[in-house]
Amino acid sequence: MGDESVGGARNDALNVREERLRRKLHRELGPVVLEALGDEKTIEVMVNPDGRVWWDRLGDGQSLLPDEFSAERAESLVGTVAALLDTVANQGHPIVEGELPFFGFRFEGIVPPVAPRATATIRKHSSQVRTLDDYVAEQRLSAFHADTLREAVRERLNIIVTGGTASGKTTFVNALLQEKVKLSHPNHRFVILEDTIELRCAAPNRVALRTSEVADLTRLVRATMRLRPDAIIVGEVRGREALDMLKAWNTGHPGGMCTVHANSARAALSRLDQLVQEAGVPSQPFLLADAVDLVVALRERHVREVLRVQGYDPTRGFELEELAQPTTRSEGTP
Repeated sequence: MGDESVGGARNDALNVREERLRRKLHRELGPVVLEALGDEKTIEVMVNPDGRVWWDRLGDGQSLLPDEFSAERAESLVGTVAALLDTVANQGHPIVEGELPFFGFRFEGIVPPVAPRATATIRKHSSQVRTLDDYVAEQRLSAFHADTLREAVRERLNIIVTGGTASGKTTFVNALLQEKVKLSHPNHRFVILEDTIELRCAAPNRVALRTSEVADLTRLVRATMRLRPDAIIVGEVRGREALDMLKAWNTGHPGGMCTVHANSARAALSRLDQLVQEAGVPSQPFLLADAVDLVVALRERHVREVLRVQGYDPTRGFELEELAQPTTRSEGTP
């Protein structure tokens, strides 16, 4: 048998295996979960260890879905996703994370002994890219802050978007990215780094990279420096890659964006400094103050703060200016 025949037979076998696992995945998810995942307002579907299924829907918050997973069904679901990701789910490898095959959503699965019973969370990315004008129309962003952010994008300032879980950080970065593409030179080169593909960039000159078992975000940020980026966008900073990202932003690659998990704009800078220290270096507040220009804080998908980083003082900490709508004086007021 020739090499082409052998290669063709191998591909056929792989396709048959993939199709079998796809059907198995759909059976294990079940019609109720599949319908929820198909809803454009769904944010997250969560299978708890007790078998109950929670649904987080935009505008509605969390509620129970009329479905229940047995221990066997939940463990089988995590195992099937693991197989599709070319890994395993067992006592020695109890955490499975990555993109949910055939859907592209973020998947996190955990099996015993880490959890009492198998549990899984499926996080959808927004199917629609919202604009800053959409945020203003929905009263989630003031017109003043929208203009401020457009000017920041035009000036190629480095912007951090922060907030808690499900606060809308990624969706808001997508809105900023849309503005950046619109306001940048047509040949501006975007390099986008993520764990799971969620950011949307319509720029013709773009490179999107995602992490893997052998290449974490730190490795990707370093590789990015050889890709001739005009702007470096990081989906979420969660570890020691923060140091390399800030250095890159501060050495000829302005106009970067990232998200970081924190409850306020000021807390985001402290959190970033903690992540920098995970690289084995001491606190770097002066680097942070030089590299970060604006911090946008969201809560419940509303922009609550926009702060400009003006510097760092060892006695007072980060010097921040809140960019708020100027108050207009009443007629006759001196």
